Parts: sequence; C-alpha cells; structure tokens
Amino acid sequence: MNIAFFLLPKQEVACVTLDSTLRQTLERMEYHRYSAVPILNRNGEYAGTITEGDLLWYMKDSNGKITFENASKFLLKDVPLRMNNKPVSIDANMEDLISLAKVQNFVPVIDDMNRFIGIVRRSQVIEYCERFVARQSQESL
Repeated sequence: MNIAFFLLPKQEVACVTLDSTLRQTLERMEYHRYSAVPILNRNGEYAGTITEGDLLWYMKDSNGKITFENASKFLLKDVPLRMNNKPVSIDANMEDLISLAKVQNFVPVIDDMNRFIGIVRRSQVIEYCERFVARQSQESL
C-alpha cells in the first residue's frame, strides 16, 4: 500500500508558518477545532507541529508578558515545541507510517525535497489496520 493513498493534501490541511503570530495560530486552531497543526517555514518545508499545550505553556512562562489581548505581537517561531512530531517521506513504507501514527495524532508527509505535501491522520491508519485484520480473519476461516 502506498502512503499517497492516505494523504490529505496540503491545501486541505490547516497549517501555520513560523512567521504566524500567536493570535493567528490560536484563531486557526480554534476555528478548525484542532489541538495541533503543522508548522511550515518560508520554503514550504515542514518545521514541526504546534500544540495548544505549547502555546499555553509559552504564555504561562512569560510571567504575564503575553496575554490573549497582545498575542498578535509575538511570533510562533519563538515558541518552544514540547513534542517532536516526525514527518514521513511520501516514499516510505507502511511500517514507518504505522510506527509514527502510534505516537502522533497525524503524520506529516514530505516530498524528496523536504517540502510539506500533506498529512495522514491516525484514524486512517487505524482503519487500514482494521481492514487488514478483518481480511486476515476471513482468510483463516
């Protein structure tokens, strides 16, 4: 099975850039009701995944300097990421995808030039595994 079969393309993914403000990031996450979104750099390369927790801890650790009211003055590139969500190459095998999906809600997918091309959601990987197990059960009967 090819990873491209599971790909939700970049244009359908809610992403932010390193130059986004905290407010833009919070608003995008709230609008889409996501707790984490991919971050891209200026070249369209995957730069990491930002979570609600990353933003909240950054604001808390600012000792009141950053509030929701002034969040548009601070850039996402300054927020430390607490998790290292790894991407997978579009040419990777299913085992690599499954391995990452075990510990990430979604797996960013990159091309051979490290450009972000989309994501694979964990739920899609679980559905694939469920169908695989069901087929194996049917064949053993």
